[in-house]
Formats: sequence, structure tokens, C-alpha cells
Amino acid sequence: MADSKEKLFPDFPPVSSEQWMEKVIADLKGADYEKKLVWKTNEGFKVKPFYREEDIAGLATIYALPGEYPYLRGTRKNNNWLIRQEIRVEDPKVANAKALEILNKGVDSLSFHMKAKELDSTFIETLLNGIHAGAIELNFSICQGAVVELAGLLVAYFNRKEYDFKELRGSINYDYFNKMLVKGKEDGDLVPTTKALLETIQPLPLYRVLNVNALTLNNAGAYISQELGYALAWGNEYMEQLVDAGIPAGFIAKKLKFNFGISSNYFMEIAKFRAARMLWANIVSAYKPESMEGCEKTGPNGECLCSGRMQVHAETSSYNLTLFDAHVNLLRTQTEAMSAALAGVNSMTVTPFDKAYQTPDDFSERMARNQQLLLKEESHFDKVVDPAAGSYYIENLTASIARQAWEIFLNVQEKGGFHAALKSGSIQKDINETGKNRRKAVAQRREILLGTNQYPNFTERAGGKKPVECACCCGKPDDGGKEVETLDFGRAAGEFEALRLETEASAKRPKAFMLTIGNLAMRQARAQFSCNFFACAGYEVADNLGFPTVEAGVEAAMAAGADIVVLCSSDDEYAEYAVPAFKALNNRAVFVVAGMPANADELRAEGIENFINVRSNVLDTLKAYNAQLLK
Repeated sequence: MADSKEKLFPDFPPVSSEQWMEKVIADLKGADYEKKLVWKTNEGFKVKPFYREEDIAGLATIYALPGEYPYLRGTRKNNNWLIRQEIRVEDPKVANAKALEILNKGVDSLSFHMKAKELDSTFIETLLNGIHAGAIELNFSICQGAVVELAGLLVAYFNRKEYDFKELRGSINYDYFNKMLVKGKEDGDLVPTTKALLETIQPLPLYRVLNVNALTLNNAGAYISQELGYALAWGNEYMEQLVDAGIPAGFIAKKLKFNFGISSNYFMEIAKFRAARMLWANIVSAYKPESMEGCEKTGPNGECLCSGRMQVHAETSSYNLTLFDAHVNLLRTQTEAMSAALAGVNSMTVTPFDKAYQTPDDFSERMARNQQLLLKEESHFDKVVDPAAGSYYIENLTASIARQAWEIFLNVQEKGGFHAALKSGSIQKDINETGKNRRKAVAQRREILLGTNQYPNFTERAGGKKPVECACCCGKPDDGGKEVETLDFGRAAGEFEALRLETEASAKRPKAFMLTIGNLAMRQARAQFSCNFFACAGYEVADNLGFPTVEAGVEAAMAAGADIVVLCSSDDEYAEYAVPAFKALNNRAVFVVAGMPANADELRAEGIENFINVRSNVLDTLKAYNAQLLK
């Protein structure tokens, strides 16, 4: 057996960061290091191409322990998160049957979305019949005006069933502020409703009833730092208003639940959840929460440390779901689920892959459940707490995201707090601007949605599928009676899908023909680029091996019934081929040059107007072709 103290690779001398940089600079051959290799995130901070031990030397986060204050590495010493599935209750008996079925298929957290008009003791009895509430987590969403009544009915039901209240886990989704973001309306009164709710639910110590639904921000396209920064301000608004109303800070914090979204930025999402727990623990500590009965962790000055444990439910994003090539959504949600699992969330919902165009069916819900079960039962993600700890890269991402989110939090506080910022519309404007910028990035392919704006399925048809509008528990957002600006929940793929559906609904499907000629490598590359470009609008595309002359290519295009002829060659050869091809076509179809050659102005002078290249706004360009060809 090898000596455990033996150093690995003793024959290899250590390499300093300076030596690495010298090698990097040499290999760049004069290219700018900052422009080539340093990534500036949407959050505004820079990410280096490599990190080393000295990059984490000054970070206090590396000394955190799992389950210990400030909970950077998790609020517990295991990583056994709960697998949640949503159930929309139209009929309590049907919903109950479905709940009992999926509880036998790996789910250990249920979320019921209910209508207030049907709520009574019989409804609750029917809904929860046969469900052992002490063995799973139960979560309830209902219109905000009915939350106190719901709490009372649940306490009464659990009392009749003689449950040990200290074993019951769950939540009621009361969120005073979310309706302002979704519907632009402010209803009710936060403090009286919260006091009544907390008093009613008091027999259930493990039930959380005050919610921060930051998922709403995520589904509107928020950047990671925005989602986190505003979520912290959101939670702090509850703390400030309710502490001022005389409710103990520790009690409030233990009734708060944070519901975050998960985007596809794999490593940054891991860092987000780590930073979130640390920052929230610091915010709660500022209120000096006093230890109460049942407190598990007490600080040196008698403060309640366990009240700073952020309870996190995570849900995969709806913002990046797609209607076309919808099974790619499984890849997106799988990496998102991996991020949240590795980051140590308390519970998770994987959004079914078909949610963008229909009510999820049994198959898609099964797939969503199994995505989490695979992470647990086959990949053993639940066996290791915070495996990202100590990673030079993720530790630096955690610190950077924490700084950016904290700046946003402080900015909101300077403006009077989260409630005031909502009423002024500043948060909505900020998130909507981000969503607009992200959709523009998708239009220009600076943000890739596989199967939508890059590498679409050339032969796929929608087959009657239509986008499903975003809806909250009480129905769809509307414009009637809005008091403040609302969030825009347009998905990233929405405009591309509308374009492709427009093509599919038209009497004729346009055909783009690749006139390939000249340099073999360049004509193939340009043809592949152009086929993908036009297929994003649902056009039929015809690639070709190559033509001996442009005249032969044009005649082949006309014989094929082409509506668009795309000249595919090298930039240097366009001086030879472009004008003859344009003249041979003689306005019988739209003529497009794939690329942006140096002599583009000369070609424009000859009447050639259409160029497509990596800098094109794909969406706007295709919209213009649709307007021209789908008349």
C-alpha cells in the first residue's frame, strides 16, 4: 500500500500563475487576452479563464461548514432534497387519486393549487384522504384572500386526524407582493392578514406561510444577480414590516420560504444558491433574533442562529422552454436540476418538458419526476453535501454573485425598500429591460436556444401545438385595473415560435436553395450556416454539393422551385461569383449572399441587398423575408 503521505507527481515542478500567463499570452499570438479569454457575465463581473489556489486565499467562504451558520454550504448536514410535483385541483377527489398515485412513484412533496370558492372542511377531507401527512411535505397555493381560512381548515383537519403537529412539514403560499409583479394590483393589507395567518398556523411549527416567489422574476428573464438581489429585498420587506408590527424577528424568519427559479447557467446557479443562504443569514442576524422555545442553534449573545436558515424551493425555469424540438427541454431542465441538487436546495420541482404548449400529461410528468430520481438513485447527488466547496472557480463565482446581489439589495433599500420599489415600478422596469435584452440576444444568436434559433429540426411541424400563456394561481395576467407596471413573461423562444407558426400556417412554405460554388470548405460551412438560418423560420432548405458555374446553380434553383437563392462561397470569391449569379437569377427569386465580404458596398451598388452572417439579427431578417414571401 502506498504511503498516504506520499506526494503525487513528485517529478513535476510546481507551475506559478505567472508561468501559466506567459504560456497563455504566447499561445494567443498577439490577440488581446481580455477580449479573447476573459468572460464578462450578464451580471457585470469578469470571469477568468483559469483559477488557482491563490484566487480563494482571501475568501472567508472557504471556512464554512455544512449545516453551520451562515449556511453557505447548506442548512443541513445531508443533501436529501424533496421531490415535489404540482397538482392543479379541479376536483378534490381526482386530485387526491393523482396524489396517492404519484406518492408511490418517488414523490415526497406535493403542491396543491386550489380555488378559493370551493374551500371548506369537506374539500380538505376529500383532498387529503389517505395521504399520510406526517410522511411527506404538503404545500398549498390559493388566492391570497383565502389563506387564513385555509390555515384554519388544515389545523382542524390535522387535529381531527390526531397527528403530531411537530412532525408535519409544509407551506401555504401567501405572498403579498407577487400579485403586484404579475397583475399590477395591490390587494388587502399585509400586516393584519399576516398576523391572522401566523396566529392560525401557530400549532404547526414547521409550516412556512410567508413566501418570496423569486421564481416569478426568473420566468420573466431576470439575470441571476437580479433574481437573488431582489429576493433578498423581498424577504427583508416582510421582516421590516412585521418586526415593526411587534412580531419577533426569529419567528418571522422561520415562517419564510424562498421559491427560486433555476436557469441554464450551470455553475452560476450553483453559486447563486450558496450565496443566497449566506446573505440571508446575514440579513436575519441584523435583526438580532432572540432564541425561542425549540431553538436548535443559539449564538454567543443568545441570538437564534437557526432562524437564519434559508428554506429554499427551486423550480426549473419556464423562460427557456420551447415549443419546437420540445424534447430538448429535457436537457435544459436536467442540467438545471443538477445545479440545484448540487447546491443543496430543500426541495425541487422539475417543469415538465411540454409545459410551453399544453397542460403537462402523464408522460411528461413522469419524465419530470424521473429526472430527479435519476439524480438521487443512480447518480447519488443526495449523498454528498456541497461538492462544489473548495472549487477555485465556484468559490469565486459565489463571492462575485454575492457582491452583485448585495449591491442590488442595498439599492432597493436606499429607495425605501421592496414595497416602495414595486409601487414605483423600478423593479419591473429593470427586469423587463433585462428580458428585452435577452430576447434580443436570442434574436442575434448571442444567446443560444438549441432547436429554436440554432440547429432547428428541419422537418418538424407544430401539428396544432400553440404556446400556452403564463398564468398565476388565480388566472391569467390582465391589463384591467393595473396600478403598477407588470412583468413581461414572454419566453425567450416566443418570437421565433410565432415566426415559424406563421410560416406553417401560410399557403406556401418558402424554399431556400444553397448555390454552393468555389472553395470547398467555405461553401460547405456557409451552406450549413444558411440552412440553419432559414430553417429557424420553418423554411424548406435545399443543400447542394457544388456547381461548376453560377448559371448552372441558378437554373437548378429555378427547377427546384426556390424562393430564395443563397450564394455560398468564400469572401474572396464573391467578387467573381456574386454579380453574375445575381444577374443570372434576374429577380426570379430573392438573392442572398452568405457572409459579409470586403466588397459588400460594391455588390450593393450592383443591386445586391441581402447578406446573412454571424452578426445578423436572425429574427428580424426572417421576419422581413416572411413579410415578403408569405403574401
